[in-house]
Amino acid sequence: MSVALIYDPIYLEHDTGSHVENAQRLVEIMEHLEQAKLMGQLVRIEPRAASAEELSMVHSMGFISYVQAFAQKGGGWLDADTVVSHSSYDAALCAAGGVITAVDAVMGGEAESAFALVRPPGHHAMRWEAMGFCLFNNIAVAAKHALDTYHLERILIVDFDVHHGNGTQDTFYGDPDVLYFSTHQYPFYPGSGRFDETGSGLGEGYTVNVSLPAWCGDGEYLRVFEEILTPVARRFCPQLILVSAGYDAHWADQISLMQLSVAGFSRMVGILKDLAHELSSERMVFTLEGGYNLPALAASVRATFDVLLGNEVSDPLGPPHHQGAPHPIDSLLEAIKETHKLG
Repeated sequence: MSVALIYDPIYLEHDTGSHVENAQRLVEIMEHLEQAKLMGQLVRIEPRAASAEELSMVHSMGFISYVQAFAQKGGGWLDADTVVSHSSYDAALCAAGGVITAVDAVMGGEAESAFALVRPPGHHAMRWEAMGFCLFNNIAVAAKHALDTYHLERILIVDFDVHHGNGTQDTFYGDPDVLYFSTHQYPFYPGSGRFDETGSGLGEGYTVNVSLPAWCGDGEYLRVFEEILTPVARRFCPQLILVSAGYDAHWADQISLMQLSVAGFSRMVGILKDLAHELSSERMVFTLEGGYNLPALAASVRATFDVLLGNEVSDPLGPPHHQGAPHPIDSLLEAIKETHKLG
């Protein structure tokens, strides 16, 4: 299994200071991958910058120009959560371009799967608005690129960040060519992602939200992947799978109340890998979203690469130290099955 890593030091120049989404996230990941001697097993590819025209497939030109001008003036806070520095616009262009580069790598046969280790993250960014630490919606831009460049008809986006990817959902809510599947803590930021948000118009049924209660862990997430994601993916039969990989549902992450372990993430990635093998000719692209406990983030990203490479996976942090009890999810899963006619 050939796996590409897309990364560039420009992502560290998106300077957010002491913000929880900061450059040390990528520093920690890259150092961990080096120490694990994984680099020699990966196809290293440098990203290119996305063009304004490519961004405009998702965002308004007025918004793109606003972010550029805001950064050039020195940056600041775009909203209560989202920081911009002088170099943030250039980093954001390369973040979106990094996921495009990953798509081109798997579609062009340079690798069977790829992981774009980028920042700023993207899945909250809307057409006219940056929010939730995100400037441009990297995965949505890459999906639009794949549809336009490779004339694909079916792309599956799987988002396992602990927060709902409202920007990604909004981009494709009426589009039957892109099926958006999200697992997320609910109710939680940004407030969207109820299970009955299923798409509109021609896109009705092509948005699948699994709005999980707090304290869900490996068992609950694996049930979702086996009972909901797998049949949905098989019915849709995607030609390409894109993954918004947020690791902030880990039990050690301070930003959420979920209880996933590194081992749990690895099993979820294993299911995705099997689906890519079965449905999309191995073609699968990951892009980094959240994850703010540095040891948990680095170990989870390493585990993702290990699964993709076929290596043995280790979990240095182990199971949750103090696990809360989630509400039972049986009724939620049954409601989702009924909503999406999953038998």
